[in-house]
Amino acid sequence: MLKKLFNRTIQTFTLAATMLSFVPVCGQDIHFSQFFEAPLLRNPSLAGIFTGDYRVQAVYRDQWNSVTDAYKTGSLNGEYKKPIGKGDDYLTMGLQLFYDKAGTVGWTSTQVMPALNYHKSLSTERNMYVSLGFMGGWVQQYFDRTRMTTNSQYDGLGDGESFNEAKYTYIDGSVGMSFNTNISEDPNDNLFIGLAYHHFNRPKNSFYRNPAMELNPKWVLSGGLKFGLTEYSYLTIQADHSRQGSFNESIGGALYGLKLGQDVDNPDYVIHGGLFTRLNDALIPVVKIDYKPFSIAISYDVNISKLKTSSYGRGGFELSVSFIGFLDREHSTINALHCPRF
Repeated sequence: MLKKLFNRTIQTFTLAATMLSFVPVCGQDIHFSQFFEAPLLRNPSLAGIFTGDYRVQAVYRDQWNSVTDAYKTGSLNGEYKKPIGKGDDYLTMGLQLFYDKAGTVGWTSTQVMPALNYHKSLSTERNMYVSLGFMGGWVQQYFDRTRMTTNSQYDGLGDGESFNEAKYTYIDGSVGMSFNTNISEDPNDNLFIGLAYHHFNRPKNSFYRNPAMELNPKWVLSGGLKFGLTEYSYLTIQADHSRQGSFNESIGGALYGLKLGQDVDNPDYVIHGGLFTRLNDALIPVVKIDYKPFSIAISYDVNISKLKTSSYGRGGFELSVSFIGFLDREHSTINALHCPRF
C-alpha cells in the first residue's frame, strides 16, 4: 500500500510539473524569486517542514532600479513546532510579516499574518505527513497623495480624485494542504506537494470604498523534490504555479548542494548553486551557503521579458537569511525519527 501511495504521488508531481512548463506568465500578488525561502506566502501548510524546533526567515528584494523608483519588498516569518499527543503528529505556529513599497507615489503594503498548521503522521515507519494550514490577519495599503499627479492638477482642479483617505485596511485569509514523505531509506530524501487557496474571503480593496472591487482568490500549486546524488552532494528541485483571476505565473528550478567537512551527516558547510526561471519573464541564478544554524542566499533576476530593452536585462536583487534551531526541552525534534522536513 505504501509503495502504491508513493507511485501515485510521483505520478501526480510529474503531471503537475509538466503542466507548469506550458503555462504563460502574469501575476497580481507580489512575489519573490526565492519563493522557497518564504514558505508561508506559498502555502500555510508548508510551515514546519524543516529539521528543527523553530525557524526564522527573512527575504529582501530590490527591483527595477534601472526603470523607475525601485520596488522594495521585505518578508519576515517565524515558525515554532511541537509534538502533539503520544504519536508522531506535530503542530506548527507561525507569523508572517510583509512589507512592500513601490513606485513614485510610494504605494505601500503591510501585512501581519498569524498561521497555524497541523501535521498528521501517516506512517509509523517513515516520515510521511499530510498537513492542513491556515493563515489570516491584517493588511494595510496606502500611498503618498502629495506625490500623485493627474490631468486635473494641470487645470487647477486638484487631483480630481474623490476618496477621503489615501489608505485602507482589510482582513485577509489563506488555507492550504500539503503532503510530504521520504522517497528512500535516507530520511533526507524527500518529496512534497501542496495546494493553497489565498484570499478565500475575497477582501474589498478599493480606496473609493467600492463594494464591487475585491481581491481575486489565488490558487498556488507547489512541489519539491530533494535527493542525494553522491555521499557529499544532493539536488533540490522546487516549483510553484499560481493562478489569480485571469493571470497566472510559473516559477521553478534546482539547486545543487555540496557538503564540505569530514562528517557527511553534519558537514561544516553546504554550498548551493543553481538556476530558477520565471517563465517568459526572468532567469534567476542563485547562490546559497549553509553554516548551521544559518543559511544565506543571494539571487538576481535577469530580465528576459518584453521589458528587457528598457531594463537592459536588469531585474531584481534578493537576499535571504534563515536561522533554524533546536530547543532544550524533553520533546525536542532533534532526536525525532518522524519529523516533517525538507
